[in-house]
Amino acid sequence: MKKLLSFIAFAVLPLTVSAQEQFSVFFDTNKHELTKTQQERLGEWIAANKTSKILAINGYTDEDGSIGMNDTLAQRRVTQVFGIVKGKVSTREDFKTRSFGKLHQMSPVKAENRKVTLYYLQEKDLAMENEILGITETPKPVTKVKKAAEYPSEITVRNPDGKDETLRLDVAFMKKVGDAKKGDVIIINNLNFYENTFGVVKESRNRMHELLEIMRANPNLKIKLQGHVCCMKADRQDLSTKRAKAIMQFLNTNGVAKDRLSFEGFGVSRPIHPIPEKTKEQAAENRRVEILIVENP
Repeated sequence: MKKLLSFIAFAVLPLTVSAQEQFSVFFDTNKHELTKTQQERLGEWIAANKTSKILAINGYTDEDGSIGMNDTLAQRRVTQVFGIVKGKVSTREDFKTRSFGKLHQMSPVKAENRKVTLYYLQEKDLAMENEILGITETPKPVTKVKKAAEYPSEITVRNPDGKDETLRLDVAFMKKVGDAKKGDVIIINNLNFYENTFGVVKESRNRMHELLEIMRANPNLKIKLQGHVCCMKADRQDLSTKRAKAIMQFLNTNGVAKDRLSFEGFGVSRPIHPIPEKTKEQAAENRRVEILIVENP
């Protein structure tokens, strides 16, 4: 004797079934259109459940006909019912892939198995939707908003002779570095050194302090100082490295952690203008220190 065939429309997923309700309409043999009586029953259900939500619409058939025919018939029945309830009762978009088929108990009466069952939640149970469907919500990632750093427009420093001096700082430059992305390279303009040395000229001290204020205001910022020289075919004294290192040591000495800083000298390998330079201005642009942003979360 053939076993009674049950077809669940589309994919079957394991679900928790407590608290959900169900309502069924029935079909004649080999038919996917509802009779007038069943249409009226469905209409009455719709009128009584305008604030409910349909979780799944499952279609079932009996054993009459081939498996392929029954599959198609069950799908048509689901489509027929959905076409009637669509726009009248809220329905999950994935209702076709949700199944409560385990609740379906086969009846020895064939007419009772030719049906479509709507599984739904009443308004009072809507808060339990995900729990009933066994859906675990993934917490949304928290987007960290970087607090805007504040920079002073001037600071007072004490000179080696014991006298205090006020230095004006370039706030726009400090913001540019503080807002830079990983991989960005920024030139430190007007950071000059005494000729053939790695000593910073007095007029460039404000640039050093601007770097210090940037590092203080952005505690997660990591940079690499990159040195370059001009005017010669080779950096025999390795001044590019020594100058970059001198800047790093100034920042270290003033409290910036060593793991936030690194340095590298490129000699004359990366000139902005061809060497020998044609003007003093070109030479000054080649003789530079740049900042590579290593990390700036």
